[in-house]
Amino acid sequence: MRAEAVQAAQALYDDGMFLRHLAALVAVPTESQMPERAGDLRRYCTDVLGPMAAEIGFTVEVLENTEAGRGPVLLASRIEGDDLPTVLIYGHGDVVRGMAGRWRDGVDPWAVTVKGDRIYGRGVVDNKGQHLVALDALRAVIATQGRLGFNAKYLVETGEEVGSPGLGGVLEANLAACAADIFIGLDGPRQTTFMPELKLGARGGVAFDLVADLRAGSHHSGHWGGVLSDPGFILSHALASIVTANGRIRVPGWVPAHVPNSVREACANIVFEDLPDLPQADPNWGEPGLGKAEKIFAWTSVIVLSNLTGLPDAPVNAVAGTAKARLQVRHTVDVPAATIIPNLRKHLDAEGFPNVRIDPVLERDAFPPSRTDPAEPWVQFVAASLQETAGKAPNIIPNSSGSNPSEVFRQVLGTPIIWIPHSYAGCEQHGPNEHGLGSLFREGLGLMAGLWWDIGNRATPKG
Repeated sequence: MRAEAVQAAQALYDDGMFLRHLAALVAVPTESQMPERAGDLRRYCTDVLGPMAAEIGFTVEVLENTEAGRGPVLLASRIEGDDLPTVLIYGHGDVVRGMAGRWRDGVDPWAVTVKGDRIYGRGVVDNKGQHLVALDALRAVIATQGRLGFNAKYLVETGEEVGSPGLGGVLEANLAACAADIFIGLDGPRQTTFMPELKLGARGGVAFDLVADLRAGSHHSGHWGGVLSDPGFILSHALASIVTANGRIRVPGWVPAHVPNSVREACANIVFEDLPDLPQADPNWGEPGLGKAEKIFAWTSVIVLSNLTGLPDAPVNAVAGTAKARLQVRHTVDVPAATIIPNLRKHLDAEGFPNVRIDPVLERDAFPPSRTDPAEPWVQFVAASLQETAGKAPNIIPNSSGSNPSEVFRQVLGTPIIWIPHSYAGCEQHGPNEHGLGSLFREGLGLMAGLWWDIGNRATPKG
């Protein structure tokens, strides 16, 4: 029966049903950064994805966002028994801007275009195709055995690309309806194309501007150069105090004081795949003694997003009055977000830069860091299921290198968090030419059907 469920799920790809469903989802321009798309966000829930869930026996409701002007949340539930385990399945229906006209070969971002193994379209991997994998795998299990054998709650929000505003409020206002034993989300790329993967949370992100604001206006370089302090040099020295010449972070409190052994062990077993056209990691950059996996998934990183003084596009012979750089810190749960900027202030003062100002930046709602322990019983259960279907053990990633709303769900619902990605590093998400691989979607349908079958038919770590 398990093998039949896996085969039935993969048949949905082979007979074209998955692609037809995907085309219907991609056709809705759900750009959450654009207020004029509010109607499309709602239509995605009510007219397109909602009916797909309803036709396989889910009760569908649209939950209103607790923040005015933000998109709704689709919650589709299939409750088969009070004594059964309950799974909350997560996805997001919103996408980044479509960037029409910038895709190669005239590809339309709001249509599915298949070229060999590549499937193009905005949202194909981030995230419409991935939450469709979860739904169509549920469809296959129900068709195979007439039931799931567990309670499924399928939650798709429409604001992840702008930081999931109001999501925590929606969960709190609908706590009983969203309660579950385990959270399983499908999003993001995985490290390889040849083995399945689990991610157990996310790093948080903190952004801020460093500003050397010395005086109003600029002054003639011949008359004032060497006499007026130069904000460009002052800011450059302040930046250089944050990391060494080889990228090792120098700010006290910015790096973990301790990395749990379970996290180190998981990092030691992570397999990477080198893909064409992607850069190679510089082994001499960052914290000495750490491997690539630990640097990405268990440590803190800081990058300069922009650095500006004077008029770069039209330089003039003048001493500038100001200089500004934007930085971003990515950090794990081992470094509290609230300490990032205060620790930097102390560091800059100690290094002799009290005149460099720190302006916090919040371009979107910031996701806090989150991590489920790799030793958690649900992690082992899911890993064993994926291994049985794929014939190989999955990568277990302690937390994503990027950000996602893991901690919102963990804090409000108290569930372990597991992500199962079905994309790959070269998918070009967030840019023109976003695409998924048909082979990974087909494999993903089988992996998820096997997992749904196992949760419904085998002893789980419920409770």
